[in-house]
Amino acid sequence: MKKWLIALAGVLLTFTLAGCGSKTVATTSGGKITESQYYSSMKGTSSGKQVLQQMILNKVLEKDYGDKVSTKQVTKQYNTYKSQYGSSFSTVLTQNGLTTKTFKEQLRSNLLLKEAVKDKVKITDKALKKQWKSYEPEVTVQHILVAKSATADKVLDALKKDSSQANFTKLAKKYSTDTTTKNKGGKLAAFDNTNTSYSSKFLTAAFKLKNGEYTTSAVKTSNGYEIIRMIKNPGKGKMSDHTAELKKQIWDNDMSDSTVLQNVVSKVLKDGNVSIKDSDLKDILSSYLSTSSSSSSN
Repeated sequence: MKKWLIALAGVLLTFTLAGCGSKTVATTSGGKITESQYYSSMKGTSSGKQVLQQMILNKVLEKDYGDKVSTKQVTKQYNTYKSQYGSSFSTVLTQNGLTTKTFKEQLRSNLLLKEAVKDKVKITDKALKKQWKSYEPEVTVQHILVAKSATADKVLDALKKDSSQANFTKLAKKYSTDTTTKNKGGKLAAFDNTNTSYSSKFLTAAFKLKNGEYTTSAVKTSNGYEIIRMIKNPGKGKMSDHTAELKKQIWDNDMSDSTVLQNVVSKVLKDGNVSIKDSDLKDILSSYLSTSSSSSSN
């Protein structure tokens, strides 16, 4: 199962904290428990402090970047996860202690934090050049996966005679063990260098191909033997033509970098004029507000 950890979870956690008052939370034969009692107990725990940290951060992020994150964006990301997990989606939510509502709240928090990263992190020319080295544009391929090298050789012999897309499609339907794609001629969804679904061997071999070319020897992966044919490769081109994509990839990488996130959260909170009124919690943000290093992708 893929990690449900959203970038925010690496910095702070998301919960809901009851308000502080005299309202009864629970009653027992030994007496009642009020909101104020619950609050006093919770604020002394690490999880309770994380709750408040998250609530404070969310308030500031909403004020600064709320207009940049739409409900449509949250729903789109939610539907991507839902589609990815299919019929097991509800079960996975439950296993992670989430509901549709709380998961969407986490997605929104994550998107708000990403806006903060885009705002607070300066991307240098050095960072762009570094990302350019690994950059590959989105390509579309078809593949044939087989279990034995002898079968792969048989397919390759057939392709030597006719390497057209039509023949590759025919061979995929006949030989491929990938039941998801074989009836589509082995065609895969378009992918770029950020793809994590395929092995590095598969990606390296695929990106080397030009339109109409195929791997003249099978690529051995943990799944078996892969024969890949390029349908559409637009070519890498010049770095200046892909600045927007490079920045997006850098920001995505930053969202997985705890040091970058720590610095960004520190800046957001410092700019948010946060004032802690409860003396018992006065140091709750000290690890963030004391951070002085600047965030920059270089």
